Amino acid sequence: MTILTPRTLSASLLAAACAVTLAAAPALADRPADKGKPTTKGNPNLTTVQLLSFNDYHGHLEATDPKLTPVEDPSQTAVGGAEYLSSTLQALRNAPGHDGSLTVAAGDLIGGSPFLSGMFHDEPSVESLNAMKLDVSSVGNHEFDEGTDELLRMQNGGCHPTDGCYFPDQPYAGADFQWLSANVVKKDTGKPLLPGTSVKTVNGVKIGFIGMTLKATPTLVSPAGVSSVNFLDEVETANAQAAALKKQGVKSIVVLLHEGGYQTGNINQCNGISAPIAQIAAQISPEVDQIITGHTHQGYICSLPDPAGNPRLVTSAHDYGRTVTDTSLVINTKSGEVMRDRSTAVNRLVAQTAPKDPAITSIISKWNTLAGPLKAQIVGTHSEDILGDSSGNRGIETPMADVVADAILAGTDGADEGGAEIAFMNVGGVREDLPMAPKYAEAPGQITYAEAFDIAPFNNILVSVDLTGDQIRQVLEQQYQPVAARGSRPMLALGVSKGFTYAWDASQPQGSRVVNGTMALNGTAISMTETYRVGTLNFLADGGDLFTAFKGGTNRVGGPEDLANLVAYFGANPGLIAPASRVDGL
Repeated sequence: MTILTPRTLSASLLAAACAVTLAAAPALADRPADKGKPTTKGNPNLTTVQLLSFNDYHGHLEATDPKLTPVEDPSQTAVGGAEYLSSTLQALRNAPGHDGSLTVAAGDLIGGSPFLSGMFHDEPSVESLNAMKLDVSSVGNHEFDEGTDELLRMQNGGCHPTDGCYFPDQPYAGADFQWLSANVVKKDTGKPLLPGTSVKTVNGVKIGFIGMTLKATPTLVSPAGVSSVNFLDEVETANAQAAALKKQGVKSIVVLLHEGGYQTGNINQCNGISAPIAQIAAQISPEVDQIITGHTHQGYICSLPDPAGNPRLVTSAHDYGRTVTDTSLVINTKSGEVMRDRSTAVNRLVAQTAPKDPAITSIISKWNTLAGPLKAQIVGTHSEDILGDSSGNRGIETPMADVVADAILAGTDGADEGGAEIAFMNVGGVREDLPMAPKYAEAPGQITYAEAFDIAPFNNILVSVDLTGDQIRQVLEQQYQPVAARGSRPMLALGVSKGFTYAWDASQPQGSRVVNGTMALNGTAISMTETYRVGTLNFLADGGDLFTAFKGGTNRVGGPEDLANLVAYFGANPGLIAPASRVDGL
């Protein structure tokens, strides 16, 4: 079987819950299209500005994502796809009840993307967002997946430094919208990497936007790619920027923050919204009138008290363009202040019954034509569902993560490959799973190159290092970090390779959860003082996801690119099945 190389096709927690909910937020299925819309008709001193917002788009151009859960959406409507997102946004803009509209986002528009966008360094994603007329967005952690230089290229345009121009007659032109990075500052100057704020004028009223990512971003991306910048505290940054905007005469202020929380209701509820957003919102200046959030891939409409005790909208639109938050900000045109008691928000489904936007269809077709020869190649097979991608619970060992760990071991175990005996894979880096049901046009059980890319889209490099048994224990202990260190995902599990086993006791304190004496390799107990060869990704070896114990590894040897290695593993292991658990208690 001949396999094309990856990028050369065209040149290459919860405890601090807050139970405050938005007044009169009916169940999703019961909410009419315009119920709760404020009215300013007949009052010349009031204007209504529509804010359409979404988050965690991740380049999901094609309509291949599942429905929301029955709890999140009792109607179980088929949702998602850029063609439907674009037409939904336009229909909402054209709806009556507002005096002007802006479309904004809360980060992770690119990075961790499916094949069609990720294969081309997310240029397709930005092109689609330009066509959707996005106005402004915060950066998220995934905007930094390929480092700060690449983020600046995504903003400003230009051909990829390695892969060049995918369409030489139409070089990548950059983003029409502005990414904001108020809390990401250059180490040498202290100035934001990208603008921190943006002021838009609608119907004569100025609205200021402050864009930020979570402070923990450097623990979630390759440290080398963000070595030139610092990530500042979200609350301190927001408050300073809000004060600066007010001095400029901007009194209607919205924070776009790539951080969030979890709640247990449908996407228009706020049942027990968790840390860290509950605490962050409680500390952000009363000068801020709405906080639009993301990162946790949740939908919620909350009304949480600001530090002065006044209710304030805190919203999130789930993920992948499957929902849009439709906010109506009622603003006093004389004072410039938002009237929070009249402002409302609702999450609206991006239903696949909407018409497709032909402009987005054309964009998808253009990139699919370029990707086609590589995308459809069959690189392996599996004989049962192998599940457990990052969209689920990232805090547990999963069969899919274990399969990727097996692939890492296979790519690093040879005497000339690094000599690894054990391999680890972060569950959060496993971006797709392998259900028997076809995802593209393949037969059931076939694995296409596009599916392999969807699993491993980050272009990491395999490495192997020496770690003592005690250092391996420390790595495993770092699967749990307190919220203060890792933000909204304190538990990030590792997939482990075949032959390695251990037990985990979550009832024990941090640093003592690996059960003494349970780590074993092929049935032989791991010695705390003996040295073992461990294979993993350069992302983890460099301390990514806060697995800093990997940095103590010595005798580092590089290996193949993770996608090429995974493709080779699939080809060498036909009929894959889901491995049994290798961890007792995780």
